[in-house]
Amino acid sequence: MGQARQPRRAQAQDGELGAAVARAQDGDETAFAVAYRIVQPGLLGYLRGFVGDDAEDVASDAWLEIARDLGRFTGDGAGFRGWTATIARHRALDHLRRLKVRPRPGLIEADVLDLPSPHSTHDQALESLSTARALGLVRELPQDQAEAVLLRVVVGLDGPAAARVLGKRPGAVRTAAYRGLKRLAQRLGLEGAADEGVTDVASRTLGESK
Repeated sequence: MGQARQPRRAQAQDGELGAAVARAQDGDETAFAVAYRIVQPGLLGYLRGFVGDDAEDVASDAWLEIARDLGRFTGDGAGFRGWTATIARHRALDHLRRLKVRPRPGLIEADVLDLPSPHSTHDQALESLSTARALGLVRELPQDQAEAVLLRVVVGLDGPAAARVLGKRPGAVRTAAYRGLKRLAQRLGLEGAADEGVTDVASRTLGESK
């Protein structure tokens, strides 16, 4: 099947992001600020799933590394999202090792999850993530499912890109995201369409990664 689609918000911004990154690599500080503005909300929301209230400090460390190594990056806007998410994840894991605690799903900012409202069960589940109830449900997902959903919905990565960030096979990440979204759909009161609708929609949206 085809490659996964990114959430519409991230996809719409990737052209602007790619252009800003290219200018930033030529030394344009204003362009770097544009790239930061586009990427930071999703990155911060993702980090909250790992380190809770320490997310801003970890994000700051990640951005120092991003700025330092910007010249080494090659790719487009979507690639830059994946690259920055990988750096942020490494900084979060380092932080947790120092604290000697394990990663856990955490609070996700509702404004980061401000998604459009298509009609499918899968997209209804994603849209409902902006509610307080759904935020609590995400925190209850198994770690692999929570992180897969965070990367797909909050950061805006497609399936293969999310797999690269996690260092896992795309199929494993796709399965985790599918199970997490299906569980959210069921828990959010969409059970009637969950078995029938989520399977087809998740396969199309998340992609049949090999």
